[in-house]
Amino acid sequence: MKFFLLNAVLFFMPAIAFNQTRALKAFPLSSVRLLNSPFRQAQETDLKYMLSLDADRLLAPFLREAGIEPKAKSYPNWENTGLDGHIGGHYISALSNMYAATGDTRILERLRYMIDWLDKCQRKDTDGYVGGIPGGKKIWGDIAAGNIKAASFSLNDKWVPLYNIHKLFAGLVDAYNIAGSTKAKEVLVKLSDWFVNITLKLTDEQIQTMLRSEHGGMNEAFADVAVIAGDKKYLELARRLSHRVILNPLLQQRDALNGLHANTQIPKVIGYMRIAQVANDTAWANAANFFWNTVTKNRTISIGGNSVREHFHPANNFSSMIETKEGPETCNSYNMLKLSKQLFLSNASANYMDYYERTVYNHILSSQHPAGGFVYFTPIRPRHYRVYSQPQQSFWCCVGSGLENHGKYGEIIYGHNDKDIFINLFIPSVLEWKQKGISLEQQTSFPNTERTQIKLTLKKPQQFAVFFRYPSWVRDGMLKARVNNKDVVVKRNPN
Repeated sequence: MKFFLLNAVLFFMPAIAFNQTRALKAFPLSSVRLLNSPFRQAQETDLKYMLSLDADRLLAPFLREAGIEPKAKSYPNWENTGLDGHIGGHYISALSNMYAATGDTRILERLRYMIDWLDKCQRKDTDGYVGGIPGGKKIWGDIAAGNIKAASFSLNDKWVPLYNIHKLFAGLVDAYNIAGSTKAKEVLVKLSDWFVNITLKLTDEQIQTMLRSEHGGMNEAFADVAVIAGDKKYLELARRLSHRVILNPLLQQRDALNGLHANTQIPKVIGYMRIAQVANDTAWANAANFFWNTVTKNRTISIGGNSVREHFHPANNFSSMIETKEGPETCNSYNMLKLSKQLFLSNASANYMDYYERTVYNHILSSQHPAGGFVYFTPIRPRHYRVYSQPQQSFWCCVGSGLENHGKYGEIIYGHNDKDIFINLFIPSVLEWKQKGISLEQQTSFPNTERTQIKLTLKKPQQFAVFFRYPSWVRDGMLKARVNNKDVVVKRNPN
């Protein structure tokens, strides 16, 4: 039997009917604190790793490209062989998450240090550019003039510069939205205006040609900037930066993913969904949802991961998954969780959270070594093994997303509408809904035991609903709930 035990200190009203408004909001990461669990341990390991990294080495590419003498040499591996600066963008996102999740002032100081130096670099250039891409100024000038040469992993003979600079855009968005850095917003808006000018004279055809090169979630970033700056010009650019070769089949509800590089496509779809949220575009939301369904139902294994040698395998043939040493990529799961969160908040279906739970427990949590370092591939090849990054030597894409992963476990444990609370994941944690004067504590050792206990503390009596996800792994009629030690009727609604 699966049990939910709920102790209501003052007032609790059980809910058995789904709320009429299915769009939800996530609580700020700063409103949730993890309690002792493997997730809390992973968070603490990640925090130590973040503080062990040398901010000056991560900033070196940005200073060099701005004409400032770096204070330290760049980190090795991908950070000094062409993708210089991409970890710096991830690092800003990771610091933003970790500060919100823990309130650790050392993390905040590190974040401010990074933003301050990016601001100084940007001020060296009158057009608002800042970036760590080797020779970036020249290639952006060529692109602005319409001289575009794009391949899957290169643009004008550079290693995916759009993908690289997207990490900086995303980091600045997170530094403002999550950590409240107004200076990050200033740098972000200037950088966005620079890119608007870079693309101003390009035709739609030229932009689509440029988008053949891996470009991360540039469309998502500009949809975010449209909200942050309150200017529709950025949303218009977000639409122009949406790769039609991928979008159009999805709008037609057609799976054309076989053989495509998986993590090139997932961020594009996150962008389609973000644009749909900002513009209230049902067609683009349906396209993103179709993508999520075909990937999670037809291309995903039990741990929640997908791809073979970084590419989508045929939906009807998983044999390569157990033959190759390069199984699901951690970045793919990182991005599929972002998309799942978006879809869930727009349409509160338990299906999204069932997938989220499966992936965060079985793939993401295991992708960090207890001493630091992250996994690129998680092979399911029999008798194979995982390779973890060397903390001060390896700087793969999955190191960047890995830095972020373990600081944001609290981001969707709970959700809310105007008055009700949704319990989505069974992770030991405390939620503080300060605006409502509600404190919620969840104690559980799931998955070692199949029960969770919720304690509500209210500053004043009030009436609201608490919705629990009815997990897909619990059969109908097998979930039981008690409120103040009294059994209550549980009904499973369609969502």
